[in-house]
Amino acid sequence: MSVALWRHAHLATLVAGAGLWGRIEDGALLVEGDGLRWVGPESELHAATRGLAIDAENDLGGALVTPGLVDCHTHLVYGGDRAREFEMRLQGASYEDIARAGGGIRSTVAATRATGDEALFQQAAGRAAVLMAEGVTTLEVKSGYGLTLEDEARMLRVARRLGRERALTVRATCLAAHALPPEFEGRGDAYVDAVCEWLPRLHAEGLIDAVDAFCERIAFTPAQTRRVFEAARRLGLPVKLHAEQLSDQGGAQLAASFGALSCDHLEHLSGAGVQALAQAGTVAVLLPGAYYFLRETKAPPVQALRDAGVPIAVASDHNPGSSPGLSLLLMINMACTLFRLTPEEALRGVTIHAALALGFGDRGVLAAGRRADFVVWDLGHANELAYWFGHNACRQVVAGGLARTR
Repeated sequence: MSVALWRHAHLATLVAGAGLWGRIEDGALLVEGDGLRWVGPESELHAATRGLAIDAENDLGGALVTPGLVDCHTHLVYGGDRAREFEMRLQGASYEDIARAGGGIRSTVAATRATGDEALFQQAAGRAAVLMAEGVTTLEVKSGYGLTLEDEARMLRVARRLGRERALTVRATCLAAHALPPEFEGRGDAYVDAVCEWLPRLHAEGLIDAVDAFCERIAFTPAQTRRVFEAARRLGLPVKLHAEQLSDQGGAQLAASFGALSCDHLEHLSGAGVQALAQAGTVAVLLPGAYYFLRETKAPPVQALRDAGVPIAVASDHNPGSSPGLSLLLMINMACTLFRLTPEEALRGVTIHAALALGFGDRGVLAAGRRADFVVWDLGHANELAYWFGHNACRQVVAGGLARTR
């Protein structure tokens, strides 16, 4: 395997127990194949490379290097937009009002069903390219805008194709339990029956890495969500949950009882929910873009999550209805300004903790043995990633040991 040296960098390794940011002021990285062979200070480089043939050397001139960014909650595959609904909300309609009137997710379902496979891919690839240009090396893509077996499968195939054809790791999550489609109006339990029947077929095709659901007053009850999770468990698939976004449904406790990878949103999370996440080791994923775009006023209980030792991740939640933004860097800033995360917490939230929310233990920090996913930034300090917004300082991205340009 080829060996590449990246040197003269300010490293924010985020290694646990290595101090604030895991900083190495004048550091270097040795990349062998798709992994990190060694990470450390320049002063120890001679010993680390003794007897080793270096195939390529890159002098970074003091630039900042962080782990590759991970966007652990996106809905990148969809048709149409919901700009008109944004206007309606500005005029006083609530997210729930619009959903109950047949808008919201259902309007995107109609547009997605009417969009061809190639168009869905090209649109999703364009959105992914924007995220990738800001240093994203791993992301999740959820289905949930098809709500038929055929259309959910189409969405998941697009997600798989993104992972094959782009320098990007993609996790595909089945969110068929996202909303009740019009053909099942008033028959929520029957739709859940259908979803539970689809999961083995989608899994057999190799399209699912995890199963998600929307447990909320305008979506699915805890009992219905439990049935979906039981079907996932029979297939050996991990679960995630859109939980406690608009009200406290006890979804976090339910998800934690299944050992969920993550619970996401969490504005209405209770103390019992916090403790359940802590005991299960479930990641709390905060979605400041949706909080901002919906003009919510009840923030997630960040201090309670901290006190309980719950890992906190941050994601874009890119979707056409409640978070149409395509900047994980902006989400870092929003997590700090709206939810009062520290800049280091926010960076960990889009690296190591976001990776854990997707079930990855091989990325998110700069350390020997981890995957060689990292970003070179034209910045002097990692805290600037939370400070600037509307400014992309990404110089270069390395994904799986391979350099890609912006």
